[in-house]
Amino acid sequence: MEEKATTSTTFAYWKKIVILLCLGWVTIWIYRSALSPVYPQIRESLGGNVSDTALGSISSFYFLGYVIMQIPAGFLVDKIGKKKVLLPGFIVFGLAALLISQASSIAVIYAGSLLAGLGCGSFYGSAYSLTSQNIPKDKKSFSTAIVNSGSAVGSGLGLILSSYLVAQKGLPWQTMMYITAFMVVCMLVAFTVIVRNHKDDMRALQIAEEAEAKAEKVESEPVTKQKVSFSKLFSLKMISVYILYFATCYGYYMTVTWLPNFLGTERGFQGAAIGFSASLVAFASIPGALFFSRLADKFMHRKVQFIIVLEVLAALMLLFTVQATNATFLLIALILYGFLGKLAVEPIIIAWLGENAPQIGIGTTLGVFNFFGMMSSVIAPALTGGISDVTGSKVMGFYIAVILLVVGAVAFMLVNIKNKAKA
Repeated sequence: MEEKATTSTTFAYWKKIVILLCLGWVTIWIYRSALSPVYPQIRESLGGNVSDTALGSISSFYFLGYVIMQIPAGFLVDKIGKKKVLLPGFIVFGLAALLISQASSIAVIYAGSLLAGLGCGSFYGSAYSLTSQNIPKDKKSFSTAIVNSGSAVGSGLGLILSSYLVAQKGLPWQTMMYITAFMVVCMLVAFTVIVRNHKDDMRALQIAEEAEAKAEKVESEPVTKQKVSFSKLFSLKMISVYILYFATCYGYYMTVTWLPNFLGTERGFQGAAIGFSASLVAFASIPGALFFSRLADKFMHRKVQFIIVLEVLAALMLLFTVQATNATFLLIALILYGFLGKLAVEPIIIAWLGENAPQIGIGTTLGVFNFFGMMSSVIAPALTGGISDVTGSKVMGFYIAVILLVVGAVAFMLVNIKNKAKA
């Protein structure tokens, strides 16, 4: 009876975690996507003398803060627990949104963006440590896809609300920052109520690992003695997945940051149509993520093949997007990029990573992994803005993303083929 009660409680807890983390990503991505559709309004409010490079750097400062926090946050997750990292991080995030809403200069927006990135940087390691340690193995890819779908929902809502409320209805661009701050308060309450304390979490993990070892009749090393080794963190296999994730994130964050502006300035889209069209990438990714992660759970030994195929197809869709000769072709390419791209492949990459990383110290491993991936999010917005200032077009930014995706997929494939041959 006691064993059944424990299992039932654990089952209920991981379902709550999936819903909670999904909503966490919704909140973060509403903020992330809310500013890019209103760059013209931000430029106007700052006096009109702001270049594309300067506007793109708003995202770069956010992602700089986000990247800086990845390894420290991962270490702290393992040391003091997810809850004690999540709560201060989201408090900083909420305060940063309020700071941006009061900004009267681009420098203040940069400062707020940096703080927002530092605050949101607490989320990744905490979130995927929770999924890695609490979700059953046969449901990890699918459950991670549900968590990740919060990114798509938040991105789509941010783009649509920002375009509709600001670009079309004429509300101040700061409106989206107030909405973000309200949602952050709601998430702080939810984290406080639902997420376990560190000691309870570690005890639950130890019980689960002991039960698994007993069921498999194998000896299990005590949880407290396992350590993350530097050589494992930077083995050739892990470096290949860092490169792959860098390329995946580069294409996605370049698109998220500059697609609304690209559609408006280079493809003739106007008003709410900009936000709606750009949000197709996000919304199309939800069925893609759920479908492919379900397949990956069913064919667990095929994760590498799924990852490589999805990355190459996503690169093709980005190429078709930039070469589209009419609006219909462009929108079809965007939908397919969303269906096949980052949010579809990311749950499978994270599930693959979970199989190749130690469970104790998983926060540190995820922090290093996300650090390398998110470095691209610092580079892509500012670089594409610079390309636009020099050439008058953002097309070259799309081509760079396509090349990186192909290079990342090939590197990951070659390393895994080599490892398979050795095995």
